[in-house]
Amino acid sequence: MPDLPDPGGRLPVALAYPGAPRAALSALGWQAVYRLAGQSPWLVVERFFLSAGNSVPRSQDSSSPLDAFPLAAFSLGYELDGSVLTSALSASSVPLLASQRPGFPILLGGGPLAFLNPAPLAPILDAWFVGEAEAGFVPALERAAEMILAGADKPSVLSMLAALPGFYVPGRSALPVKRVVAPGGRVLADPVCSSFVSHEAEFKDTLLMEVNRGCPHSCRFCAAGFVYRPPRQARMADLRAIVEQTRPKKVGLVGTALTDWKELPEFLRWLSSEKVKFTLSSVRADGVTESLLDILRNAGLRTLTLALEGQSARIRKKANKNLDEDVFLRAVELAAKRGVNHLKTYLIVGWPGEEDADYDELARFLAEVVKAGKVGGGKKGIGHMTLGVNPLVPKPWTPMQWAPMAGAAYLEDRLERMAAMVKPLRGVRLEGEKPSWARVQGLLARGGEDLAELIIAAGEIGWRKALREWSGDVSAVLDRERGRDEPFPWECIDIGVGRETLWREWERYRSGKRTPKCPEQGCGLCEACP
Repeated sequence: MPDLPDPGGRLPVALAYPGAPRAALSALGWQAVYRLAGQSPWLVVERFFLSAGNSVPRSQDSSSPLDAFPLAAFSLGYELDGSVLTSALSASSVPLLASQRPGFPILLGGGPLAFLNPAPLAPILDAWFVGEAEAGFVPALERAAEMILAGADKPSVLSMLAALPGFYVPGRSALPVKRVVAPGGRVLADPVCSSFVSHEAEFKDTLLMEVNRGCPHSCRFCAAGFVYRPPRQARMADLRAIVEQTRPKKVGLVGTALTDWKELPEFLRWLSSEKVKFTLSSVRADGVTESLLDILRNAGLRTLTLALEGQSARIRKKANKNLDEDVFLRAVELAAKRGVNHLKTYLIVGWPGEEDADYDELARFLAEVVKAGKVGGGKKGIGHMTLGVNPLVPKPWTPMQWAPMAGAAYLEDRLERMAAMVKPLRGVRLEGEKPSWARVQGLLARGGEDLAELIIAAGEIGWRKALREWSGDVSAVLDRERGRDEPFPWECIDIGVGRETLWREWERYRSGKRTPKCPEQGCGLCEACP
């Protein structure tokens, strides 16, 4: 390995993000690891931003190459990150398969892919941390640093990691590896916030703050609602302390169920009194009130994001998206009266069992939304509306893990129908993900270790050509309903919500039966809550 600047008796660690700096600077998980590891006297952490291509990745801090570091940790949030990872390793002359690297470096994976499905990248990475960074990741790195600096070899360090809670070391760990969770019970005791506030970030000059983690509403398509159990809320005092310490000009509040946080209005009023601007991620329609919109209007916020998800009441009931159409329309009407200029909403296509009648109902409902919000009608209404449409990708650790994924031709047809539906609606614009890319995402989300070959090829020649040359069967992974007892590649880990719980929810999807939201004290119906 090339020489590094003198680390002063500490272990050099590469902390890599597969993506552009603007994305990394808005990725809270990656920044949380950087903040925690940067406080350790055992570690020298240097940042890497990886991109596809042949350029050699270099540290943002010392310009050292990636292969100079005895330990590299990769934050992996999206299925397509794998090809960026392998491309960076290849450019760095690091052997791509763990079996080809008997010596250092140790390559660690973490982030959402670690506790959704690490199998496709398991032959490539040496180890995974399955859990939340606050739950022991940095102490484990410190133990590794102590061993490496004392002269231990790679197999000894990997054996040590395999014995620790939350570490999945393929071929060494006892399976399944249980996901580890930060202490605090139902309280988000250490809410994550941005380590960097930059004009170059995706959210420019904004301190991002985590308000809650997980969601009590148990929508059957949403991995966050099942993986992050129990749902946790931050304390307002902790968030205020962060703002008072950092004194940002703007705050972005991040969470899956912001309006479930009872202290949200009070906190927003406090931010306004401190002359701190703010933005919100998507909110539930049933949490939109006149008082909340007054706060947003007075703060100058002109965009409101409401999640719709399903085309019809029938589909939303099956998905457990408990949304009252009248409540949604009332929220839109209030938004128009309170000066909201841009309404965003999201929709999923390709639900198992969806029918033409569901889209007929959607056409009628969108017309009602446009009417309620006076969209495109001038100063007295909402200026414009964006309808974001994405194909359903049945994710691991959700009830949809048994479901087939809709085919590309079917999804294209549905998107064309949506485009025709929106065309006569003044002020409404349609945005959508390409079905072909959604299918690739689905393949990587649901596949096993045999996909490592495809991922490596994609890093070398691109996804389209790699898929054409791949000898595997995409249809076998995506186009069939799974059997109740069929084993899944991702069951090398245990997120804390068992198969029986998820199967019960899949049966309720098929029968259209709703499930109540998670109670604040737990209900005992799944294993995740203490």
